[in-house]
Amino acid sequence: MGKTCLRAVLDAPDLELVGLYVYSPAKAGVDAGEIARRPTSGVLATRSIDAILALDADVVLHCPMLASPYDGHDAEVKRLLESGKNVISINNYFHPWALGAAYAQDLEASARKGGATLAGVGVNPGWVAEKVAAAVAGISLRLDHIATREVIDCSGVPNAAYVFGALGMGADPAGLDLKDGPLARTFTAMYAQPVAALARKLGIELDALEVDHAVMLADHDLDVRAGVVRAGTVAATTWRVHGLSDGVRRITHAVNWVMDMSLPAFAGKPHWEIEVTGLPGVRLSMDLTEAAEPGVRTRPEQYALAGMVLAAIPQVVAAPPGLWRG
Repeated sequence: MGKTCLRAVLDAPDLELVGLYVYSPAKAGVDAGEIARRPTSGVLATRSIDAILALDADVVLHCPMLASPYDGHDAEVKRLLESGKNVISINNYFHPWALGAAYAQDLEASARKGGATLAGVGVNPGWVAEKVAAAVAGISLRLDHIATREVIDCSGVPNAAYVFGALGMGADPAGLDLKDGPLARTFTAMYAQPVAALARKLGIELDALEVDHAVMLADHDLDVRAGVVRAGTVAATTWRVHGLSDGVRRITHAVNWVMDMSLPAFAGKPHWEIEVTGLPGVRLSMDLTEAAEPGVRTRPEQYALAGMVLAAIPQVVAAPPGLWRG
């Protein structure tokens, strides 16, 4: 995702790359163009956050791997904000109020201190529930329940640390706590945000959030791009958060990370499905289409994310200091 955003910045005629922070020591000192498979840019990657803080940059695109705990990037994000740089993150800060008023206020204080704006931008969270589902619900006279479901084929993801660490694939199910374990806490915090944001847009006052996470196991060894998912270990996860009002589930957001798309629960499913129960009911299915460029491994969801990030840049830069509501 980060590399696709980097390429998009380098390719954009109205944007100038002035710095690049990398998390891998192997990339330090390498030209940004080489990392992105683009012409030499003259910008060398650094592992020094102080070097980034010293730059005269209008906006920082914050594209790290998911942190565990989920707030693990907060310290560096607050430093960026306090240095006067607007921050667009792809991994958090979509609707921080969902994680508690104190949490949101702390981030907002750093943003205001630096006269900067913090935005979480993405396809999910950030677009599917918050924008598309909200629009779909707009035609119903009575809205009883709205569900957003995503199915993501992760078999082509190359980063083994991401697949077997951040996503939890190949894990022994006996060691997973799907209510309060590290993975559960991370994805609950992530997907509580679109639930809360959608509730705000629809005028639904939530009194509780409820999780309903699940995993499916591989029935044979799976050779995927990042390695091997062994039989009997986790081959798919479902991270599901419900928003309750007056004790009734009114909003459901479910994200399925899948290493084997032949599993019956996911075979033939669209990338996204939005279902409204009400008067009238609505069911909307959407799929991203693959790039037509031969030999290009970039997935459509990567392009979609980069498109949203670049579209947000002028809006975030022009926004007043604080937390961006999009």
